[in-house]
Amino acid sequence: MQAQCPQCAQRIVIDDAKVPDKPFAVKCPKCQTIVRLPGKAVAASSPEPLISFEEPASPEPPPPAPPAPPSAPHPDAAGLHDEMRAQVMAQLRREMSGPGAEPSNHERALVSIPDRAQAAAITLILTHLGYGVDSVEEHEDAARFIEQGAYTVTATTRAAAGPGRSESLYQRITRLSPDQRRRLFVILVGDEFKSGDGVQGFAVTADLVLHSRDVATADGLIRSVMAERKRLYQVFTDARRRFEASAG
Repeated sequence: MQAQCPQCAQRIVIDDAKVPDKPFAVKCPKCQTIVRLPGKAVAASSPEPLISFEEPASPEPPPPAPPAPPSAPHPDAAGLHDEMRAQVMAQLRREMSGPGAEPSNHERALVSIPDRAQAAAITLILTHLGYGVDSVEEHEDAARFIEQGAYTVTATTRAAAGPGRSESLYQRITRLSPDQRRRLFVILVGDEFKSGDGVQGFAVTADLVLHSRDVATADGLIRSVMAERKRLYQVFTDARRRFEASAG
């Protein structure tokens, strides 16, 4: 009788004269694994020897996991900005329509910033302060409204005038009369600024300068600078109101 060790593939040869009639077991001479073999009676009725183990075979290792699918490509900068703007505007609608929303102070603010995410962040902050906010990209009509005193706050950049325009909105603001300029709180946004730097603000005739990366977190800074400016201009504001009341 011949058999093969299923553990190490060692060939096992047993003299037929020594094979018993009943099933029996032998040790593999190489790895000492116990190999069970059929006796003569079973071997005669079965073309293949019946082999079993004293210990159960180790389970087969699981198949390797399929490779992870490639990650989705990142959206471009414009897509990120559009998504951020949509999230901010949705939050704005929820907060302003829900209980506890701050009432409007009946003053209007103009936001004219090319970057949509920055424009949405400034809009959210000013709305929390009670301003009615107009966010525009075409500034020609907005500039005329500023000159007429329709806005008390404006947020813009020092970007150059667009094609076909002789002046940018910022240039129009710098040409306001002293009285018009005192009525307007100007916020300038740009990578060239250090947020809240008074010297830079004075140099560019702005009440507050903000670095682009700080726009979304500038709530406290805007509130404090507005409060300080209101305190400094309180005498002028009171005198103007008395004059307008007497004229009316």
